[in-house]
Amino acid sequence: MKENKTYAVFGLGRYGTAVAKELVDNGMEVIAVDTDERIVNDAAAYLPVCKCADVTDAEVIHRLGIGNIDTVIVCMAGNLEASVMAVTLCKEAGVRTVIAKCANEMQQKILLRVGADQVVFPENESGIRLAKNLLSSGFIDMLSLSSDVSIVEIDVKNEWCGKNLIELNLRKKYGFNIVAIKNGEKVNVNVNPEQVLDSHSTLIVIANTAKLGKL
Repeated sequence: MKENKTYAVFGLGRYGTAVAKELVDNGMEVIAVDTDERIVNDAAAYLPVCKCADVTDAEVIHRLGIGNIDTVIVCMAGNLEASVMAVTLCKEAGVRTVIAKCANEMQQKILLRVGADQVVFPENESGIRLAKNLLSSGFIDMLSLSSDVSIVEIDVKNEWCGKNLIELNLRKKYGFNIVAIKNGEKVNVNVNPEQVLDSHSTLIVIANTAKLGKL
């Protein structure tokens, strides 16, 4: 059963809109915010909750109830000062996860320093891909190969630790094929089915996207 999480997206440019729309299309509760009234009015056609507001204002963050949101995605890479303020205010309000879009490595360092839990580069990660990763709770990363097949990185579950792949029979249980096992920066593509898994390992698998919910 999919966990009912709430999201807020700050900045409705191409990236922010893609994130918000993908989340909404998958039945998630999303508050979309931008300072441009025209953009907000246009987005209201496909985003149920759109607000025209300045998220660098602590009172606005309080009034929108952002402190009750599970994940906030700050998509204002063109304005570093605004991004820093938004990230800071969200963390001060008690938001568990704040993801920020950045334009370069210097911005990445600054945003991480002020409290962002994750920073994404738009040239490396599309808004739709980010949304899919958020929706796939428990997955470290997911890359769609087609409409129904994905490559996914997943943490080793506690109940899998101390067992090997033969014992677990994950292919039969979950319908995915393990293509590699990752330990830190080392990726082993010659998977030994007798290798005992531990909590430090990450599995890289190819799976039918529709069946991933079984995890």
